[in-house]
Amino acid sequence: MAPVKHKVLLNVDLGEAFGNLKCGPDDDLLPLIDIANIACGFHAGDPLIMSSTVRACKARNIAIGAHPGLPDLQGFGRREMKLSPEELTAITIYQVGALKGFLDVEGLLLNHVKPHGALYGMMCRDLKVAKAVMRGIPEGVPVFGLAGTKMEEAAKEEGVQFCAEMYGDVKYSPDGMLVIDRIKKPWTNEDVEKHITQQLTTESVTATDGSTVHLPVKDYPLSLCCHSDSPGCVEIVKTARAVADRFNMEHGYS
Repeated sequence: MAPVKHKVLLNVDLGEAFGNLKCGPDDDLLPLIDIANIACGFHAGDPLIMSSTVRACKARNIAIGAHPGLPDLQGFGRREMKLSPEELTAITIYQVGALKGFLDVEGLLLNHVKPHGALYGMMCRDLKVAKAVMRGIPEGVPVFGLAGTKMEEAAKEEGVQFCAEMYGDVKYSPDGMLVIDRIKKPWTNEDVEKHITQQLTTESVTATDGSTVHLPVKDYPLSLCCHSDSPGCVEIVKTARAVADRFNMEHGYS
């Protein structure tokens, strides 16, 4: 199998605190990443956290995307909910619009939209859900998603630019879907390096049953995602950064 065809950019979910409750070590992660997905208040985040996270990303020239989720603070947006297509479109518009307000104040553009957690998983499997969320994304703004799923199909049907993702700290099921844990499990640096290297160099991944699954990223722009709430996330992201940088250098991607 061939390696991926584009430079690998590293994205991490940030701003997932709420009030006085802190989630990930955002300040330690900022120097390591290219792109931030900022929580928009439904699964995590609040106005002050959104504002401060936008400013912190601006100071480091980190591209900023909206990270809308299901309205589930207690479950951190990792529990599935049944919403109508109209609700799904509306909550996407609402959350993206909230983040865009803070970007406008700082004179920044919205780089992309990346759905969070259970909403992401629902979009991978259900075309109606995926299309409803796509309709809430501003015109001309790309969506980050899992290639070969209903997310990709919906983006194509709704005219939304698609950016393929791979994952540094999430396992894959035998059907190529993500295994979305309510609470993240720890990874060793060795396992992270092996997991990412396989994906980047072969466009495939070892699934939870030991089978090898093809990841059809095609010719899409590519971003590698890690999470700020994974145990040992700073070391995970450092490892992901090193693997991505090595891959980019070996393949002539500046």
